[in-house]
Amino acid sequence: MVLVMPQARLSAEEFEALAQQPQYADARLEFIAGEVYEVPSNNLASHVAANILIEIGLYLKQNPIGWLTGADGGYRVGTDRYIPDLAYNSYARQAAIPDQGGYNPVPPDLVVEVIPDVDNRKEADMLRLKLSSYLAQGTTVWVIVPQERRVEVHAPGRNSLALSEQDTLDGGAVLPGFRVAVK
Repeated sequence: MVLVMPQARLSAEEFEALAQQPQYADARLEFIAGEVYEVPSNNLASHVAANILIEIGLYLKQNPIGWLTGADGGYRVGTDRYIPDLAYNSYARQAAIPDQGGYNPVPPDLVVEVIPDVDNRKEADMLRLKLSSYLAQGTTVWVIVPQERRVEVHAPGRNSLALSEQDTLDGGAVLPGFRVAVK
């Protein structure tokens, strides 16, 4: 993550206006705790997220209970604005896919965040802030760490769970019956 405006804290409304400016038309911007970050492209993160998107997409074809967005889908989560690698919204939470631009005002049921560089301290700090916000809004978070071949499952009101490549990732209450090998 790259800090876009050092030493400038914004309100959510100021961020929304900034994100609409032409110079940021192709930027993937997140608003975390009053600061604006650009989410850089990463091929490994994109590859891993695409594989999970395929698996969940196939599940949703058989179980039409919601819809997915990839790394271009932005969401309002509390006062922050996030662009997860993958997000799922149930029809119960949001019946229709919004067709307006900007950040979806309904936080997702599930997000997947792929962390390709576990040694990046800033990324780790931002992830902790995001996890806290997601959980407060009732969102389950799967954190995938490809370097360590591990998945962390964070669900509201539950202890986090760490899965290794020998384990199976379960959709729990969010995606009932969904199962995929971590490896």
